[in-house]
Amino acid sequence: MKRRVVAVEKESVLKDRTIVGSPLTHLFSLGILMFVFWLALSGDFAVKFVVYGLITSAVVAWICYPLLLLPNADGTKKYFALGVSPIAFLCYSMWLLKELVLANIDVVKATVRPELRIDPKVIRFVFRSDNPMAKVLLANSITLTPGTVTMNVTSEGIYEVHALTEGAAEGLLAGAMPRKVAELFGEEFDFTVLKGE
Repeated sequence: MKRRVVAVEKESVLKDRTIVGSPLTHLFSLGILMFVFWLALSGDFAVKFVVYGLITSAVVAWICYPLLLLPNADGTKKYFALGVSPIAFLCYSMWLLKELVLANIDVVKATVRPELRIDPKVIRFVFRSDNPMAKVLLANSITLTPGTVTMNVTSEGIYEVHALTEGAAEGLLAGAMPRKVAELFGEEFDFTVLKGE
């Protein structure tokens, strides 16, 4: 009886029309990712172990797929957590790495001199995105960048960010990072700086 309930639940996930993208493509890509991870950890390429890895990866992907479906704010769509192009994500990562280096230089210049050139302030802006992963990635990318810390993100998409230097504040107000995140997830760019900044 329990097996039948689980089978019906899995079948409904594959036929769920609220999922953005193809569930089979998501499952296949998750299985491939799990298999590559398994190969990297095992390091053994004997046929027996490769077959074990394929079977294990398929089972793990099948079980974990529903856990990686994230609903949007109003619950009308579900997004696959790993549903971005690997090439686009690599391009974003390279851009972010460049921004990290530039932010490091900015913070070092501001703090190494005898007179501190820091100008701490809280920047507030709105970034709306239907995909919850876009919101999370933006908040974490801001915090990862030296000189900025995401303090709060509201359900309305209002970000409160502490900026240590004038350069960090200008970078946030320019909206380059929200634009890159929106492009990565194929979202419409909806960014507004709140007044008083």
